[in-house]
Amino acid sequence: MHNPLDLPADIPAPEDDGGADHLTGLRLPDLALPATDGSEVNLSRLSGRTVIYIYPRTGVPGQALPEGWDEIPGARGCTPQSCAFRDHHDELRALGVAQLYGLSTQDTLYQQEAAERLHLPFPVLSDERLAFTTALTLPTFGVAGMTLLKRMALVVDEGIISKVFYPVFPPDKNAEEVIAWIQASRA
Repeated sequence: MHNPLDLPADIPAPEDDGGADHLTGLRLPDLALPATDGSEVNLSRLSGRTVIYIYPRTGVPGQALPEGWDEIPGARGCTPQSCAFRDHHDELRALGVAQLYGLSTQDTLYQQEAAERLHLPFPVLSDERLAFTTALTLPTFGVAGMTLLKRMALVVDEGIISKVFYPVFPPDKNAEEVIAWIQASRA
């Protein structure tokens, strides 16, 4: 069995397939997504700066990954990405990020297990019905009968996407990339 906190040294890096080129400048769709804290969040209506990191799916300790998971470029690393945003949460807040969310196509119950186990100080949003994904034409891939989002991060200001990080690699450095961009954009 795998440890979801460990990233194998030989996981393949994703290539930029242009799947997120259209996102910068778009307004987020006016729809509510269920969150792990029991609320519903309409990202298009949030004030201030929001960071949303998007990931395929978290693993569960002791449960096997989908067949071939480690060979899919960009698939592995959801738990390390979430933990990095957790560890940099206070720094992001100090830089003016009003809201931070994770987002995947997993259902809320599945996400709640990961959010509790990883002690995430922010909610994770479920796009299980793919409404957000479809509205923005987010890049996806399929494995084991699941439609999963390709890893990325969005910086959103007043409901409009200001910056897209795509592809993201390595996933455990994504929070640091977002912080560096915010710091540089403030200078």
